[in-house]
Amino acid sequence: MIAKIPAWLRVIVFLSGIWGIIEFYVDSGDQPAIIKYPQVGLILGMVLLILIALELVLNAIERMMFHSLTPEAKARYLAAKEEKKGWAFGQRIYKRLTRSRSIQEEGEIIMDHNYDGIRELDNVLPPWWVYMFYATIVFGAIYLVRFHIAGDYTQAEEFDQQMAQARIEIEEYKRTAKNLVDASTVTQLTEAGDLSAGKKIFETNCAVCHMNDGGGGIGPNLTDQHWILGGGIKNIFNTISEGGRDGKGMVDWKKSLKPVQIAQVASYVMTLEGTTPANPKAPEGEVWETEETTEE
Repeated sequence: MIAKIPAWLRVIVFLSGIWGIIEFYVDSGDQPAIIKYPQVGLILGMVLLILIALELVLNAIERMMFHSLTPEAKARYLAAKEEKKGWAFGQRIYKRLTRSRSIQEEGEIIMDHNYDGIRELDNVLPPWWVYMFYATIVFGAIYLVRFHIAGDYTQAEEFDQQMAQARIEIEEYKRTAKNLVDASTVTQLTEAGDLSAGKKIFETNCAVCHMNDGGGGIGPNLTDQHWILGGGIKNIFNTISEGGRDGKGMVDWKKSLKPVQIAQVASYVMTLEGTTPANPKAPEGEVWETEETTEE
């Protein structure tokens, strides 16, 4: 059966199957794996080259075996191959959908009308066209009853429903897409995974100035209630993102950390308040009591 399928179609089918398997098993989120991971395209390119090479090898083997046949066997082989090329099943479907006549049969449907030697054939409408015409009639009847007689819904109502659904999906996306967060929308993260990630970021990037326990060194003490640029998740996020005071504050970490990472480390910093560091630095700044003011 597979020998009846053209080589180019076999290559496309196998390549599409492998691509589908990769897309099914590779977690690439909302994007196709071939777009999110360029190496997938490289793998598919290699698979394509291998499939083409296999087809070339099979074709070479076929030619070698053909030349080893006797003249009678060659004739039988060519006749069988020509029959395979015909793809009888496909031809039957095509003929059924078009009801076309061969050139030899045109004499049966030729009409008497003759204009300057040009004759007309009495061909029937192709069944595929007739089926589509009937389908449009059925669709039109259903549409008429549903929207003009029963009054299911109007285009304005459909638009409002789709817009409401889109707003829900946008909010859900914003809720799960943490990298869209900024100083005005950030909220304190409380999940253990986020706080653990924030702690790791703090120990890697911040502990050199604030100490591992947040007691302060070059930078201020993060365990008391005093803040130089304001406390609370929004102010802390903004300070980490944009940097401290000009000339003597810390650098802006937005160049090195993603928004979600800044939110994680800011949330971890908030958990340090009230803890007891080994060598706490003297308080600096003002006591932060509320989050009503976000200006620093």
